[in-house]
Amino acid sequence: MKFSRFLSIFLLAVIILFTPSVALAQSCDGNCGDRDECLRKIEKCQEEWNQMEKAKAPHVSALAKMEADIAAFQASIKKIEADLVKKAAAILVAEDELSDALALATRRIAALYRRTQTYNPLLPFLTSTNVGSVLRAFTYQHVVIDEDKKLIGQTAVSIRDLETRKAELEKERITLGTLKEDLDRRAASVRKLVGEASAYQSKLSSAIAALSAKQQSFLAAKLSGLNLPSSLGAGPLYCTDDRNLNPGFSPAFAFFTYGIPHRVGMNQYGALGRANDGHSYDRILRAYFNFDDYQDKGGITIKVNNGNGVNQGSVIWTGSLEEYVKRIYEVPASWPAEALKAQAIAARSYALYSTDNGNNSICATQSCQVFKTDPKGGAWDQAVNDTSGKVMVQGGAAIAAWFSSTDGGYTFQNNDVWGGSHRSWTKRTRDANGDISSFSDLQSKAYDRSSPCFYAAQGFRNEYGKSAWLKSEEVADMANVILLARKDGGTKEHLYQPDKPNPAGTDTWDRDRVKAELKSRGGTPFNSVSGISISGVDWGLGRTTGITISGDAGSVTFEGSEFKDFFNLRAPANIQIVGPLFNIERK
Repeated sequence: MKFSRFLSIFLLAVIILFTPSVALAQSCDGNCGDRDECLRKIEKCQEEWNQMEKAKAPHVSALAKMEADIAAFQASIKKIEADLVKKAAAILVAEDELSDALALATRRIAALYRRTQTYNPLLPFLTSTNVGSVLRAFTYQHVVIDEDKKLIGQTAVSIRDLETRKAELEKERITLGTLKEDLDRRAASVRKLVGEASAYQSKLSSAIAALSAKQQSFLAAKLSGLNLPSSLGAGPLYCTDDRNLNPGFSPAFAFFTYGIPHRVGMNQYGALGRANDGHSYDRILRAYFNFDDYQDKGGITIKVNNGNGVNQGSVIWTGSLEEYVKRIYEVPASWPAEALKAQAIAARSYALYSTDNGNNSICATQSCQVFKTDPKGGAWDQAVNDTSGKVMVQGGAAIAAWFSSTDGGYTFQNNDVWGGSHRSWTKRTRDANGDISSFSDLQSKAYDRSSPCFYAAQGFRNEYGKSAWLKSEEVADMANVILLARKDGGTKEHLYQPDKPNPAGTDTWDRDRVKAELKSRGGTPFNSVSGISISGVDWGLGRTTGITISGDAGSVTFEGSEFKDFFNLRAPANIQIVGPLFNIERK
């Protein structure tokens, strides 16, 4: 009874928690025709999200206890099942023992009946002259009769007890079966409700993200302004280590990102590290791509254009796939042979995928892969010859073998970085020669750790030593911006960086205005920050999941991606966090 009542309460709690959220689904969607409508819908979506979070917050601990109680009930059910098995076995043994006793009792009952029907207690006295023997015989007969009666009585009691135990066992089995069916039925209902709630949360997040994407071209332009190369073909990497720069103030905080965009496919510096560790080109490629095998596609003709994409501009070169790859300038020829071979096969595969097996033309810039009309020669030429015609294929077709210079110890699926559907040949990898559980592990074990852009703070200001270091009050402003956006999603268009024109065509609030607006909405703003720490990292995927800021307003923790997005909107000049995994340095 207690178990059934508990399940009813649990199911009611889930309904109360999630049903209102599902009912709101019709009022939030990602479609808007103009800026004002987008703003209204963002605010509505954010309001619904905030309401959901507020409704859920008081019940988190209660739900955790309910889940623990369900687990305890399930454990109890298993124990009851085990006890029932033992009881059933004991009853079978008792039935075997009682069967023998019952047979004996049956014979005794028949004998007793015969004796009581034919025996006359006066007969021995009338026929015998020895009174002593008559008394002994009389006593013996009564003892036998008493023992028979006792055995018969005990057997009857045992039969009644066994029947009672069997009835109780059957009752317990029926009750347990009903209990398990009830648990399964209610658990299915709960899973359905939770699934619907999770689906709605996902839909709500997608709506907010879709709307925000229409207003965040600013972020794309800011990232583009860093001029970070997508691959080594653009030339040597230049990433300054801001730890060696003095901004002239203290405390100073800087946000260091692991790797630079785009982190999909082969990590070129990772391939270098793997080759130096003795990996073959096949082992290198299979570390970064899912593919079936290699096929020889060397006879296909490739056309190169002078634009920045497929079939753009005019065709400036035509030749065989092998001659094309010999003119690819993506990695230094001084690198180990196995790294060069891996790059040659990736370049072939990418070219065939991009051109639809030569039907289209490919560009000569890093927007595709860097090509020059003169062959590169040397060790690169040898690597091309050693892998002649080899292309990675999946399902018989060449794969888009994307590659980038420095992934910061992790690579991602295409949809993780660019959205859209997952291309099955891309994969998430922890690109290191051992387990990673700390930033120091990553610094010592990542295969691309030799890249100058493996760990760097991106962007700078002309003042403060041309560094990316930020002042305490600037980091406090970052925290206040996020806290204000949480309080009121409609304020987001006022929270861009103050040292640039507002891309939404409205006014940008400076740090004093942000503090005032936050305070007017019941928040407590930071004036200064004394400490920042990374409070969460997913070392399996390579993502900073939590960042905690402490200062005169106390301590507050932000989700990693939330902090990164607002940081990039608000940070001065072109200072940015350019990837999902980042750390904090203090000077």
